[in-house]
Amino acid sequence: MAATDAFDLSKEPESVRASYGTGAQGKQLLIARRLVERGVRFVQVWAGGWDHHNDLEDRLRGKATEIDVPAGALLTDLEQRGLLDNTLVIWGGEFGRTPTAENGNGREHHPFGFTMWMAGGGVKRGLVYGSTDEYGWHSTENRVHVHDLHATILHLMGIDHTKLTYFYGGRNYRLTDVYGNLVKDIL
Repeated sequence: MAATDAFDLSKEPESVRASYGTGAQGKQLLIARRLVERGVRFVQVWAGGWDHHNDLEDRLRGKATEIDVPAGALLTDLEQRGLLDNTLVIWGGEFGRTPTAENGNGREHHPFGFTMWMAGGGVKRGLVYGSTDEYGWHSTENRVHVHDLHATILHLMGIDHTKLTYFYGGRNYRLTDVYGNLVKDIL
C-alpha cells in the first residue's frame, strides 16, 4: 500500500513536477526520486529508443532532449533534499556507438569506446575520466573494463566485489569473475 503513495505525483508541488518536464522520462525520474526518498535501495529507470540505426540527427536529438531536463532535475532535486551524497546515479546504455555514419544517417553498435556518467553516492563531481582517439573509435586513456566498473559500483554500494559470490557448477563465482579493480580516481 505504501507504494501507491510514491507513485502519486499529484502530491508533488507544481514547481517540482514542472522541473522534471511533462514527458514519460520526467515522470519516471520523479517517481525514482520519490522511491529513494522513501528508502527504496535500488531503483532502475529504463529509457528505450536509443538504437539509432537511421534518422540519427532527428532521433538522437529527440531522445537527448527527452532525458536531459529530467536527469538534471533529478540530480538537483536529490541534492536539494540531501539525498545525492547517498544515492548513486548511473546513466549508460548497453554499448557504445560507432563514430561514423551507418547507411548515411545512423550509428552501428560499437564496443571499443563507451560513454556513461555517474553522479552522487561517492563519485567525484565534474570529473571526466578516460578518452578516445580523435575518431571516437577506441578508448585510449584510463580504460575501464566492465569488471572494474562493476567492482567500483559495488564498492560505492558498500559491497566488496570479491565476497559477492553465487554458487554454480560446483564453485563460487563473482560478478567480476577473477578480475575487477576499483577505479579509485573517480571516488
